[in-house]
Amino acid sequence: MAIRTALCDLLGIEHPILLAGMGVWGMATPPALVAAVSEAGGLGVLGCSGLSPEEIRRRIKAVRALTDKPFGVDLLLPATLAPAATTRSGVRAELDEKFPEHVAFYRNLLTRFELAEAPVQDDIVISSEFIEAQIAVTLEEHVPVFAAGLGDPGRVTGRAKAQGMVTLGLAGSPRNAARQVEAGVDAVVAQGTEAGGHTGRVANFALIPQVVDAVGTTPVIAAGGISDGRGIAASMALGASGAWLGSLFLTADESDMPGACKDELIASRSTDMDVTRAWTGKTLRARKNEVSAAWAESGLDPLPTPHQRVLMEDFLEAVKSAKRWDLFMNAAGQGIGMVSKRKSAAEIMTDLIEGTERAMDELAARTGR
Repeated sequence: MAIRTALCDLLGIEHPILLAGMGVWGMATPPALVAAVSEAGGLGVLGCSGLSPEEIRRRIKAVRALTDKPFGVDLLLPATLAPAATTRSGVRAELDEKFPEHVAFYRNLLTRFELAEAPVQDDIVISSEFIEAQIAVTLEEHVPVFAAGLGDPGRVTGRAKAQGMVTLGLAGSPRNAARQVEAGVDAVVAQGTEAGGHTGRVANFALIPQVVDAVGTTPVIAAGGISDGRGIAASMALGASGAWLGSLFLTADESDMPGACKDELIASRSTDMDVTRAWTGKTLRARKNEVSAAWAESGLDPLPTPHQRVLMEDFLEAVKSAKRWDLFMNAAGQGIGMVSKRKSAAEIMTDLIEGTERAMDELAARTGR
């Protein structure tokens, strides 16, 4: 079976199904998962936010060793960052000096959950210079597709087009979508608030048709809360040319997410996924747990990025060391409530393709078309 739209021709793929490039220490979209989605006819996308340029290059080469199909790299390009040091150690010093209450709360969390301090060992922090180095590697490696998962892709699109790279930009509002087109992207990912990770406030049924109207002939890719073929078919009915799925693939066999995190997501309901700024300083949808509840009850306003991110990455490193996955930032969207068991990426892709065809056929039958 084949679901084909103009987006397939743009990206050089068989089916308009894209693996969202998710972060989480590189565990969510490792090379094996990216390659498996591409091999199944979709577009696998490496989530590389927070990874060093050297690690990004290694992962790109690893994907190429597994498939000769198109794939992409997703980076975060925040339009604004709070004034901060450009190293992790420098940000920690600023936290101690300027935000002692937040540091004290972080240490109280360690004590409360009986965690040993285990600060992140690298000295990487998200800064304009660091992002530029990430972009440079992606361009040097001539990756087929570049996705800006957050922020302004304008700093990339010109250079990307010069070497034939397709660019995607995520948008959470019609206004932001129009800005992405002005910045030169080839397609817009309209991400509804149902999505996991960094997300906006507008739900998909309102967002997708408005974005389609706002961007004219530019292809629109739907994202947020899509976990089966019915969601893909519905997105196309709203004017989208394809779908960008993340949460469903977090539970894939090829995902490097810890088994306990996969099991927690499979057991989750849509209402278990909540939006908070506690993890990174930006709005992010993740599984509710004792840590996010503690921040909500603390009376402390989470700090902007990168300060909150550095603070909580140190906490999450302690969580990882203790294997306390119940305290981990298990980011996913509301569509996770539709996931009932682990599958391989190939099985997931087959289900999505067949489910989309079935949904379209059933709609035609119900409406006498």
